[in-house]
Amino acid sequence: MSDVHPLTLAITAGRRKEVPELVKQCLAAGETAASIVENRLVPGMMIVGERFKKNEIFVPEMLVAARAMKEALKELEPMLVAAGVKPEHTAVIGTVEGDLHDIGKNLVAMMWKGANLEVVDLGVNVPAAKFIAAVQQHKPSLVGLSSLLTTTMPAMRETVKAIRACGVPVKIVVGGAPITREFAREIGADGYSLDAGSAVDEAMSLLKA
Repeated sequence: MSDVHPLTLAITAGRRKEVPELVKQCLAAGETAASIVENRLVPGMMIVGERFKKNEIFVPEMLVAARAMKEALKELEPMLVAAGVKPEHTAVIGTVEGDLHDIGKNLVAMMWKGANLEVVDLGVNVPAAKFIAAVQQHKPSLVGLSSLLTTTMPAMRETVKAIRACGVPVKIVVGGAPITREFAREIGADGYSLDAGSAVDEAMSLLKA
């Protein structure tokens, strides 16, 4: 990793106190805010996702990396807004109705932000009607549905069905402890993610398709 940029390394290691100064150094060297996101932050979160998938790191390390990335975005956001730079794709995410678990959903949201997606997080216990309202308002490219309880799998099925019926073309990714790829196919979802690391790969392949 010797050729990896210091800011990217700081993100992957979760050294958030170093991040603001490293961002300033990149700007002083003539990098734009958009190029820092694309060439320094996104690669960092992709490395984190890969390491998580290989069981080289775990949830706590992912969380500290995501917090380091947030520090960088805090520095860059005013410049990105001033330059009119917006992520190319928007994603809506939430845990389905009846389920109050949010750690997996939060990790996926952080990883998607790290991959330069605009993320609208609806929280937990989200009824189908709220997903539909968000899809109609934000016209996202992607919707992520999370379920950690077997008892809320029917709610996931109903939510997918309702989103399909609302008339906005969108790719739907589902995940959570009881969810399988077979169940995802059965309920009409476009993608399935086993964990937060895989969620980025799944999102990117669906958006390219």
